[in-house]
Amino acid sequence: MEKKEEFIRVGTTLYKIVDQPRIDGGYVRKRIAWNSETLRQDYGKDYMAGIPKYDGFCTVPDHVGYKPVVGKFLNLYEPISHRSQEGDFPCIRSLVEHIFGEQYGLGMDYLQLLYLYPIQKLPILLLVSEERNTGKSTFLNFLKAIFQNNVTFNTNEDFRSQFNSDWAGKLLIMVDEVLLNRREDSERLKNLSTTLSYKVEAKGKDRDEIGFFAKFVLCSNNEHLPVIIDAGETRYWVRKIVPLQSDDTDFLQKLKAEIPAFLHFLANRKLSTEKESRMWFNPKLLETEALRKIIRSNRNRLEIEMAELLLDIMAKMEVETVSFCLNDIIPLLVCSQVKVEKSQVRKVVQECWKLTPAPNGLTYTAYQYGGTDRYQTRRCVGRYYTVTKELLERL
Repeated sequence: MEKKEEFIRVGTTLYKIVDQPRIDGGYVRKRIAWNSETLRQDYGKDYMAGIPKYDGFCTVPDHVGYKPVVGKFLNLYEPISHRSQEGDFPCIRSLVEHIFGEQYGLGMDYLQLLYLYPIQKLPILLLVSEERNTGKSTFLNFLKAIFQNNVTFNTNEDFRSQFNSDWAGKLLIMVDEVLLNRREDSERLKNLSTTLSYKVEAKGKDRDEIGFFAKFVLCSNNEHLPVIIDAGETRYWVRKIVPLQSDDTDFLQKLKAEIPAFLHFLANRKLSTEKESRMWFNPKLLETEALRKIIRSNRNRLEIEMAELLLDIMAKMEVETVSFCLNDIIPLLVCSQVKVEKSQVRKVVQECWKLTPAPNGLTYTAYQYGGTDRYQTRRCVGRYYTVTKELLERL
């Protein structure tokens, strides 16, 4: 850099632009707050007049037509250094095939949207496997190699911290060993994945609201409860990753060498999907057995017992629906050795299953335990709930 380009002034604050050495031998560009008196001592009193001046910072993500300055504001979003060029990318193709499997086309769409439309909301990508040497971390490092300084690695504790200025303006926020199994953690993650703006807070500084466009990529060795995912949730894309057949210690370097060819491919590829939701993809396309396993694991024990009981009644009585009041189902659960309170049953029926009672007291068929693994029917009157076999099997 030329001498006078080493400094900038943003608003009323002076910064020095430096290249900070990294452990891998490269450099990362940083802005360090500087003292104007020190600048005069080093370069003389007339040097300040030639320093570039900006009104403030902004964050405008773009990988193809990047602008370092937008109006009179300095763009905090970092340019990527790759220059796309036509070529082949067999290693990257094999990695994408390994991570996304039968959803390979959707995986390519995901990467293409990241590159060409960085402000588009995308689902939370969660890669799970209890086995080792699956390539999950390699995929995270590959994303970091593509988007460089616009990617950050977080820990579980970073999501819980009130200070977020170091990751709020990034394209990708990645966690290698995620374990956010508290309800408040899960709700915050879901809200961040869809919010359009977010308040940035740094130590000793006022909070500032910015546009939020970050996407989340999470990895976990826990296939059952890495995060809390409720039934009907459409913000997660969960992939179970199988172990690699071979272990190439130079694979990441080969991936990096193919990035220019891969970006050329993404820039000219036709998307295989159209926008069908706020997170682009139709949620039905992203349903996987790995997602269903986490949803099942998140269900409380009482809900499972109630579902199994009602399905058993349907099977033995050869019906497709069962109507019941809360006082009907509690004795049945007690006979099944399940200790339960009425408020707990009401919570499952109303909050988990989203059932509403009949508007008036009407006649319905109730079931009671008849001994020797059989059920008896009786006619009752009440504001009953009705559950279908289809709903229970889907749950």
